[in-house]
Amino acid sequence: MARMQWFAEKYIQAGENMRVLDVGSYNVNGCYRNIFRNKDCQYEGLDMEYGPNVDIVPKSIYQWEEIDDNKYDAVVSGQALEHIEYFWITFAEIVRVAKEGGLICIIAPNGFKEHRYPVDCWRFFTDGMIALAKYYSLEILNAHTNCAPTTDLHEWFSEDMADSMLIARKGYSGKAKEIDLKNHVCIPTDHRIISNYFVTYEDYKKQMKDKKRKDIRICDQSNEKTKQKNLGERIKRKTIRIIQKIKNWKKK
Repeated sequence: MARMQWFAEKYIQAGENMRVLDVGSYNVNGCYRNIFRNKDCQYEGLDMEYGPNVDIVPKSIYQWEEIDDNKYDAVVSGQALEHIEYFWITFAEIVRVAKEGGLICIIAPNGFKEHRYPVDCWRFFTDGMIALAKYYSLEILNAHTNCAPTTDLHEWFSEDMADSMLIARKGYSGKAKEIDLKNHVCIPTDHRIISNYFVTYEDYKKQMKDKKRKDIRICDQSNEKTKQKNLGERIKRKTIRIIQKIKNWKKK
């Protein structure tokens, strides 16, 4: 939810009446509808069956004949691709229904235990997201796994329940265009650059560890000051009692 909220805030212009399709929108434990409605978008949800937050159920889950080419300004999908047997076919449909210049935002698990709904087939890494965008000739705006724009976005990080994210732009009209595999050469992408220099989980853990050490050191210093203060108070009270005893002795 935090990642999709960030996508909407950064890439969706409020008041432009953008059309947004959410693929895999069935509301199981939360949905994105309010995120985009708050941006004055025309939001529609698509899934395999009707239910909460579902507006469109195509007759074929891999061929959305009910939806014209180039219809949506943005197509999003969160926590759905892992449940689709042939997700690359679904992704081609996502590309097809996006307008020229339209945005595509995909969030899918990198971690998580198996959770069949009704099946659970895949996990994703940054390079997988990059490959998916490259295969359909999309411009990649951001791709990352278990990263965040800043260190203080704690909910973006996880040891064993991490997400991968892709944000891409369709630079052409019509159906998804596959790359020429005959002449394709695998050139690894710099993850730091493609993530727009997001904070990695490793950097996050190091910073949290350093912060914990600093907090412990400050706490120790504070405790030492408190001890010194308490010792001073005890000495002061003891001195006062001794002086009082001396005064009482002199009176006698």
